Amino acid sequence: MTKRSSLLTAAASAAVLCIAGARGVAALGEDSARFLTIDHYVRVTSKVPAIAGQQSLIYVREKVRAGNALRGATPPDKVAVFIHGAGTPAEVAFDVPYQDYSWMEYLAEAGFDTFAMDVTGIGRSSRPWPMNDPCNLSPQQQALLVPTLIPAPCPPSYPKTLTTIGNDWDDIDAVVNYVRALRKVDKVSTVAWSQGGPRSGGYAAQHPEKISRQVMLAPAYNPQGPSSPLPAGPSAVPYNTQSIADFNALWGRQTACADQWTDAVHDVVWSEMLASDPVGATWGTGVRRAPGTPSWGWNQAVVSKVQVPLLMVAGIHDGQVPPERVRQLYTDYGGAEKVFIDLGCSSHNAMWEKNHLILFKATLEWLTAGSVNGQKQGMLKLGY
Repeated sequence: MTKRSSLLTAAASAAVLCIAGARGVAALGEDSARFLTIDHYVRVTSKVPAIAGQQSLIYVREKVRAGNALRGATPPDKVAVFIHGAGTPAEVAFDVPYQDYSWMEYLAEAGFDTFAMDVTGIGRSSRPWPMNDPCNLSPQQQALLVPTLIPAPCPPSYPKTLTTIGNDWDDIDAVVNYVRALRKVDKVSTVAWSQGGPRSGGYAAQHPEKISRQVMLAPAYNPQGPSSPLPAGPSAVPYNTQSIADFNALWGRQTACADQWTDAVHDVVWSEMLASDPVGATWGTGVRRAPGTPSWGWNQAVVSKVQVPLLMVAGIHDGQVPPERVRQLYTDYGGAEKVFIDLGCSSHNAMWEKNHLILFKATLEWLTAGSVNGQKQGMLKLGY
């Protein structure tokens, strides 16, 4: 047995696969043309301090045409792993079940096998026990749950950092190895959003042999950020919540076009958000929970050495990751194949807005041809 086949066999045997069903039958009704939504759970031995050494499950959603899934092996340039941001689960961000808003399904229709993963503490992946205790929230967020969930603000049971980007990279590696084994490929491409930029980019910097191309929407980036973990402070808030009021205020501050997004899409996204967190959905009016995650290893010194082809996109109205930060990433990035898209009438949530198909089309061209509108390098303005 070769070293590669041994690695892939080990990765496959370390995971549990569950088929959840199919959605979106093609007009012709052919079984091979159906879109399948398949739930995978990748088992890992956790390094998250609160559950270190325990077995935990990383949730992975697959969206693929039935004929491609049954084929087993997949063309090496047709496998993509989607990686979420700071708090919104990947299946919510990238597989919106409304009209043509599923980024994953758009690529699946073009023949890709797409996978979206939740790191530990997010969405349908295992959640460390401190996330079930509302006393571990900040005093401000606790106050919003008084008296419906807790009678009064309370001291934390776990006043420490819960997860780090290092833990996220461990989860990503487990999933990438699993997907490589499942689809019999040496490399996968990644599509990431927001904090998914440092997650996927930092991972690619460590494992360029496993990554073909990358796409990043609104990637977080600090040129002067730390290269290695900072010393832990005396106390920290392990996780946070987002309510519908928080969600609306954050998106609303970034809305500058009258038709930038619709209430229908908004409502579906929020409904999916609560469905991804059945516990949080019962707190107050309903919240989604996410760990606070210290980040490092995605600064100028690191990105200047990475050669993996990279497409980066910034919405002109993004109020969470300023577009100039993404432009700086383009300047600092070491790879010769890199494109920056300045996307008009778009916020941090561009994949849920009117210009989402421009984003999806650019992603498809980049992952298949390594170009956008025929360009392999440079800056483009689209959607204006």
